[in-house]
Amino acid sequence: MDKAIIVDGLAKNFEVTEKEPGLTGAFKSLFSPKKKEIHALKGISFTIQQGELVGFIGPNGAGKTTTLKTLSGLLYPTSGFVEVLEYDPWERKPEFLKQISLVMGQKNQLWWDLPAIETFELNKAIYEIPTHVYEENLKELVTLLEIEKLLETPVRKLSLGQRMRMELTAALLHKPKVLFLDEPTIGLDLIAQQKMRDFIYDYNRKYGATILLTSHNMDDLVNLARRVIVINQGAILFDGALEDLVTKYAKEKIIKATLSKEDGIAEIEKIGKVIKLVFPQVILSVPRAACAIAASELLQNFPVDDLTIEEIPIEDVIRKAFKSGLNK
Repeated sequence: MDKAIIVDGLAKNFEVTEKEPGLTGAFKSLFSPKKKEIHALKGISFTIQQGELVGFIGPNGAGKTTTLKTLSGLLYPTSGFVEVLEYDPWERKPEFLKQISLVMGQKNQLWWDLPAIETFELNKAIYEIPTHVYEENLKELVTLLEIEKLLETPVRKLSLGQRMRMELTAALLHKPKVLFLDEPTIGLDLIAQQKMRDFIYDYNRKYGATILLTSHNMDDLVNLARRVIVINQGAILFDGALEDLVTKYAKEKIIKATLSKEDGIAEIEKIGKVIKLVFPQVILSVPRAACAIAASELLQNFPVDDLTIEEIPIEDVIRKAFKSGLNK
């Protein structure tokens, strides 16, 4: 079994009630509800190999969480074929559930008024983890996530970053082979975000776990995912290497220069599109193919003290991908 996840023609529709504004509209919705069908997923297809760490990205409402919930068996699809570890997820077989885990950054599986260790003990029983395996796994996770001093603290007294580390511990005690992570770094400070990324990266490498990660944080993608799947309005726009996404949608590069003199500074706009021109700093956008020529012209014709060539921000790349998909 080399493919951990197979998705073919997956569609998911939801029926919702349209509500008209005002008191009259509320009564109409109550006694004569008007139904509307939402197409959350429109026949998407992809496969993920064992041990892959894939970024699954898109704007709010794109279909990311719906996909993860379907793959983990929480939602039944309208149509299409889905297989995770050779199981039908929505059958929710114990053998399947013991090999996967779903962590949602905006949801809490921990008991709010009790210490997290109580949830860990409950999960030990639910997943039927042998005592010696549980103790070994818990010790390793506690050490890696630096939570030893927090185990007896009621969850409600923990910071968001501390709670997320506890959530991960609860989700990984049974050593899942497939891990679905929905916005795992949301709301965390920069240090906590990096710790979370380091842990996810190490877990993937050490155990060969298959990880599907959704995130609005572009640093998560750059630091973790070699492959990304871009989804928007229930349809996949791109599936491939992150570098290829940049090449496909980033047709320009950014040249940043620091000048020693202001002489002839207005002539710089002939070299490329000016993003910023405030002495001594100049920032230009130039076509990728003409980048070397543009940099050479700057160095030859202007008093340049320093010059760098950069890719456009990954956020802009993703934005262009969404725009391209909508305009097809």
